[in-house]
Amino acid sequence: MDEFDYIVVGAGSAGCVLAARLTETGRHRVLLLEAGGRDRHPWLQIPIGYGKSFYDPRVNWMYRTEPDPGLDGRRGYWPRGKVLGGSSAINAMVFIRGQPADFDDWAALGNPGWGWRDVLPYFQRMEDAPDGTDETRGRGGPLGISDVSGSLHPLCQVFLRAGRELGLPQTPDFNGAQGEGVGLYQITTRGGRRMSTARAYLHPARRRANLRVETGALATALRFDGRRAVAVEYRQDGATRTARARGEIILAAGSVNTPQLLQLSGVGPAEILRPLGIDVVLDAPAVGRHLQDHVCIDHLYRARVPTLNQELGPWWGKLRAGLAYVLARRGPLALSVNQGGGFVRSREGLARPDMQLYFSPVSYTRSPPGKRPLMSPDRFPGFLTSAQPCRPTSRGRLQIVSRDPAAAPTIHPNSLATDHDVEAMLAATKLLRRLAATPALAAVIESEIEPGVEAQDDAALLDHIRKRASTVFHPVGTCRMGPDPRACAVDPALMLHGLEGLRVIDASIFPTLTSGNTNAPVVMVAEKGADLVLQDARG
Repeated sequence: MDEFDYIVVGAGSAGCVLAARLTETGRHRVLLLEAGGRDRHPWLQIPIGYGKSFYDPRVNWMYRTEPDPGLDGRRGYWPRGKVLGGSSAINAMVFIRGQPADFDDWAALGNPGWGWRDVLPYFQRMEDAPDGTDETRGRGGPLGISDVSGSLHPLCQVFLRAGRELGLPQTPDFNGAQGEGVGLYQITTRGGRRMSTARAYLHPARRRANLRVETGALATALRFDGRRAVAVEYRQDGATRTARARGEIILAAGSVNTPQLLQLSGVGPAEILRPLGIDVVLDAPAVGRHLQDHVCIDHLYRARVPTLNQELGPWWGKLRAGLAYVLARRGPLALSVNQGGGFVRSREGLARPDMQLYFSPVSYTRSPPGKRPLMSPDRFPGFLTSAQPCRPTSRGRLQIVSRDPAAAPTIHPNSLATDHDVEAMLAATKLLRRLAATPALAAVIESEIEPGVEAQDDAALLDHIRKRASTVFHPVGTCRMGPDPRACAVDPALMLHGLEGLRVIDASIFPTLTSGNTNAPVVMVAEKGADLVLQDARG
């Protein structure tokens, strides 16, 4: 049986960071287990290639939720990365820290050390931010972040002008000292290539003798000696293998796979585990509960002016975009389709922004099932505006239904389950309507395709929301952090309540959802989590 100081389960957005930081001194031997494969495919390096990986089972878990009552009984699609780099290898690359108050909320919930002043140094340590950003940003960190404003479609400037006409502030940097307002998104790329955490952290660390990386290795169970986690069983190449941890086992498999593995190992709600014949190591009611996610609504417009559709649609446009990328790592292939956006207040009197906006100068209304054809948009000129409430109050859950580690858990998002969230989504769609009515956008809109002019009153708009709103792939909270062992899975040091030698360091520990895209906060959690592990090792 192989033995290591630390075993990290999951080489995703957090796991790659942990593997790199825990092996830096050379003192600790680390095993990193990843169920997926290596990240060598070109579409995982080309920024717009995330359209190709969106439905690719070779790099994507491709989860489906249970029918969601709040979304007209529809089953949601949840892509999750199954490859080195995890979801950072297949996401849309938008880099957003979240609002400072989000982390002060974490601290106020009984998590000392997780307030904004505490986590800011970790954001700064991980970043290699663009030139020209303010002193709150980091320089020289592993994670490359690009300001691509000079390469975006000209229609983005129309969106910014519309925001100003609506009285919204404008910000040059959502992650700077003043993040409120409309602006242009920075993305996690460097030199025109995607900057996943595998590329940023893991690849430079792979040559270290004290790091072993195993791909195609599906963790199937944790083994315990009393209340101490001591080993991980995993399947690889048709065989079952076991690795033992002298120090700690760290779960970094994400908001779906981490609680799944815990439940398979006897750590979770006893009423779920016992009927499946699983011996209960610890009755932990919070494992798999308190699921939170952002739900977004899109408005689709036919434009009077050319959009990115006309650049990427025709064969010669694809050829030109391909040549621009091959020759100079520039052009539409080096970008995300989420180009503009903002963090704004939907009404006066709010203490902080409650809405995130997206602007995409491209549209897709003829996507075939199972495809996300970012290189094949609509033939007519079109674009999208989108809005998502920042801090939903609905809570879902996930749970295993089988002892088979290869069987997906059931996911119950429970979207729009509170009056607060319903009202927030109505406010989101009305905000998009007000944006579209500004002189700047009205001048370029030929017609509103979705929701359509016939949808005017609240009942019609809510019906449209329930039929078309969807996740933007930010699930968190399924092993949330907090002081109460019955309500929370891990303590502020990210150790499992009631167990020893076992930590969770990934998006599942978020006590509440941050206001925006979640990849940057996950990397921060991994940076801080690595420090917590190493502090205990020194102590």
